[in-house]
Amino acid sequence: MLMQPWRGSQTPCLICLFRQSVVPRQFTRSLSTSRPLERGKPKSSKSKLAWKQTSLRLPQEQKKRNARNNAVRRDQFTVVLERILQDLERKVKSNEGKSTWREFQDVVTAACTQSGNQSPNLALSQRLHEAFIRAGEAKLASVLEEEYRNYKYDIKFSSRIKEQKALADYRFPAEWYPAARALQRTIHLHVGPTNSGKTYHALKRLEEAKSGFYAGPLRLLAHEVYSRFNAKGISCGLITGDEVKVPEGTPPTLYSNTVEMAPLGVEVDVAVIDEIQMIGDRQRGWAWTRALLGAPAKEVHLCGEERVVPLIRELAALTGDKLEIHNYKRLNPLIPMTKSLKGNLQKLQKGDCVVAFSRLGIHALKQEIEKATGRRAAIVYGGLPAEIRSQQADLFNNPDNDYDFLVASDAIGMGLNLSCKRIIFESVIKRSPVGLERLSVSQVKQIGGRAGRYRSVADAMDKSKPSKRSEEDQNVGFVTCLEDVDLPHIQKCLRAEAEPINAAGILPQDSMITAFTDHFPSDTPFRYLLQRLWNVSQTHPRFFMCDLHSSDVQEILDDVPGLSVTDKLVFLSAPTSTADPTSALTLKAFATCVAQHKSGALLDIPELHLEILDVPVSGNKNYLRSLESLHRSLVLYLWLSFRIGGIFTDRTLATHVKELVEMKMDRALTEFSANSKLTKSAILRKQAALLKKGLLEEAEEIQEVDFDPSHDVEIQPQKVGVAA
Repeated sequence: MLMQPWRGSQTPCLICLFRQSVVPRQFTRSLSTSRPLERGKPKSSKSKLAWKQTSLRLPQEQKKRNARNNAVRRDQFTVVLERILQDLERKVKSNEGKSTWREFQDVVTAACTQSGNQSPNLALSQRLHEAFIRAGEAKLASVLEEEYRNYKYDIKFSSRIKEQKALADYRFPAEWYPAARALQRTIHLHVGPTNSGKTYHALKRLEEAKSGFYAGPLRLLAHEVYSRFNAKGISCGLITGDEVKVPEGTPPTLYSNTVEMAPLGVEVDVAVIDEIQMIGDRQRGWAWTRALLGAPAKEVHLCGEERVVPLIRELAALTGDKLEIHNYKRLNPLIPMTKSLKGNLQKLQKGDCVVAFSRLGIHALKQEIEKATGRRAAIVYGGLPAEIRSQQADLFNNPDNDYDFLVASDAIGMGLNLSCKRIIFESVIKRSPVGLERLSVSQVKQIGGRAGRYRSVADAMDKSKPSKRSEEDQNVGFVTCLEDVDLPHIQKCLRAEAEPINAAGILPQDSMITAFTDHFPSDTPFRYLLQRLWNVSQTHPRFFMCDLHSSDVQEILDDVPGLSVTDKLVFLSAPTSTADPTSALTLKAFATCVAQHKSGALLDIPELHLEILDVPVSGNKNYLRSLESLHRSLVLYLWLSFRIGGIFTDRTLATHVKELVEMKMDRALTEFSANSKLTKSAILRKQAALLKKGLLEEAEEIQEVDFDPSHDVEIQPQKVGVAA
């Protein structure tokens, strides 16, 4: 019943895409961001031993991936491709098949030899390069076989291409939302850099409204707005993909949502859409376009970067909405430093945030910092639940503990209030699905903009609190890096203007996809149907089709017999990724429950490794990784419980187990350190707190945990039940 208010008849599908369609770029420096301390040897003979101890070797699989990436750059990919094509050609038997194969081979060769973005088969080239870089020749051969099957399907269905193009005509997405088009809307565009007060002013208008909603990019932001409004006595509900909270009593007229869940079925006074520059994102941009075009609100407040202004002007003209632009300046200065730390972690100062771009790199860097400084480092990255990220940020922000540093991924760019004095980039090279890429201007500004002691906009605008010169000096944000090689790029990006966004992402609604798939025989692979839809689709110049969900997810769904197209679209919308093998197995198990109409009770699904909850808490990275995998699976379960509630019925138990996992993750991160003295200190503090509560036995149990951070042991959980 609770789902009704935000699922209107115009609600499209929630296909959340994770693959980036980019071609790997060449860089003058070859390094991997998965290990943070791959630095040059020190010239001083005294520090050679220390260098050997702190220099971390790349994992074997990563070395292979780097080698494949280098092979692409050296044009060795073409040699590998030709060899695989020759091997596959031997499998073609008939003369007709050989003729088709030769045509396909010509297409593949042309796609992979033509350079630039003008190649008519650029997407094919990107898929092949990505397959080779990610998993080598075997994966490339598998993808080529699938592409050949799709090529034959294209020939088979080419006679009805006009009908297919008519069904995939998405040139006028504004017409998908008649309720919004029936209103004379005013769009208020609030633009400015990080920490400029743009979102604050938009939310003030929402507070004054009789009805409305906030749509943000993260659960963390949706929770923050929900909590802030209710703390002020303003009744507000919360709707995210896996959680619903509605205050008791009279139903609220204000809601805080993740952008994918923006309610388009009920007319409201004010809608606030945060981080509107995400409208150009290749994976999630469709959600911002849907919210902007479809919000049935008299006032639509958009908050974001200045580079989105030209696009919003054109979209407002397309919809006939009035546009007002509000410009903001940063509340405190942001200064690029002239020197790096030169790889010396002992130069870190209290309040520093070091940014890295891989989970392994973040954990390794945390260990190195704690060993080198003897002080604690909080940790934040995308794999952690939003609740844990918020708790870690609070530990870092609190000046009355020993958490002097923060090690984080680019997840800090949105959703966390941080008291960072300096942002220090471990590297400006980030891994994409197809290789390494340099951080863009907008990425450097978004992350670097977190520097500067956090000061609320309300305090900044309170004229009764005049700021002192010393306070202003303390509030200056500084940006630098660990190594000199990255400093010029950071300085250049902070001075430069980001490229304007020139198109908005879209995805067709579920009903549109179903109408297209009904045009094909029922035994046609779902993966092919989606690829065909994207290939023949027509879009307006100011829109683009967002990337498809991972082909691995589509393959999993194709391998589950009995799933309808509607069911597959639900799972394609789900928050999951096959990068984690455990998540892939869980996804298939959940899909099988739906296909076979069998119980989806939490304790009846063995792929949910609930036994990890009975393993003693430790700081072991494998242990933490297992908790992260279980947490992702539980979030997926809760997400499905709101959409297929007749099968996934244990929402209350899943919520309870999710909270248990978060508690254990919090303990693993706060009670253990690479520095044995810090670990002992944390345990003693925990003992003292427990003793006050009369929980001496639990304190003694914690003391018995023996943790050696230098060794990662394989977690071998025992099969047990979970207490409700």
